Amino acid sequence: MMKSPYWIDGPAVISFSGGRSSAFMLHQIIRAHGGTLPDDAKVIFCNTGKERPETLDFVQECASRWGVHITWLEWRDKSVFCAAFEVVSHNSAARNGEPFSALVRKRRLLPNPATRFCTGEMKVKTIERYCKQVLDWSDWSNVVGLRADERHRVAKMRRRNDSGKDAWETVLPMAEAEVTKRTVSGFWQRQPFDLGLPNIKGSTPAGNCDLCFMKGFPTLMGLIRENPESADWWVEQEAALTDLVEKTSGAVFRCDRPAYGKMKQLSQDQGDFGFEADEGLPCMCTD
Repeated sequence: MMKSPYWIDGPAVISFSGGRSSAFMLHQIIRAHGGTLPDDAKVIFCNTGKERPETLDFVQECASRWGVHITWLEWRDKSVFCAAFEVVSHNSAARNGEPFSALVRKRRLLPNPATRFCTGEMKVKTIERYCKQVLDWSDWSNVVGLRADERHRVAKMRRRNDSGKDAWETVLPMAEAEVTKRTVSGFWQRQPFDLGLPNIKGSTPAGNCDLCFMKGFPTLMGLIRENPESADWWVEQEAALTDLVEKTSGAVFRCDRPAYGKMKQLSQDQGDFGFEADEGLPCMCTD
């Protein structure tokens, strides 16, 4: 009998972004293992403090309904705390961008499309440190919820595996199982609960980091138009870093589009903006 692509050989980390696709993957993995994950398969969710409240509630509900333990991690500045991460919970998780803000201050730099250290530090390296320091693993499988219709990202992950640069090997069961957006959408239509964020043609524009600079410009403008106050944290980060590094021209997350303050203003001055499928999101932030 052919082994299910969702059968995971440990030690393994199941990276849970808190989106519909990664939740679908987690459900299928639990099912493939007869309802209970093996002890050496750990589900990990990394919170940056900028995830939507609906995402945090969804992660908690998945754990409760499916009877699976999910470890919640947050990045910490090791010069201030005892370690470079902290295990938190749904109740204690940051909700106002505190880990993200602290990382920006420490690096004295805003992440941007070319230097996405936010994902690298708060997700990839945070998981790596937890595996090595707490679980005492030297190598493991990293199970990521990339679908078959995310061909570019899947190919990039497989090339990364071939490089042998990491302590882990990335496993992509959904790509192997030929799962697409349509598969995931159909699954959630049949479930008694769902992520409380709009599903736009199989994507969740408002999901993950709430106004991530990697989202498409029309998507950002549409989200800000719906909730102008959501831009305030991003405006504050650009202003604070401008002052911190004494930049006369202003610090921005992207130089190829207006700053967040300007986008907030434009979203109220101009007409409706549509949503688009996001491109270029890091794999760890995938839906």
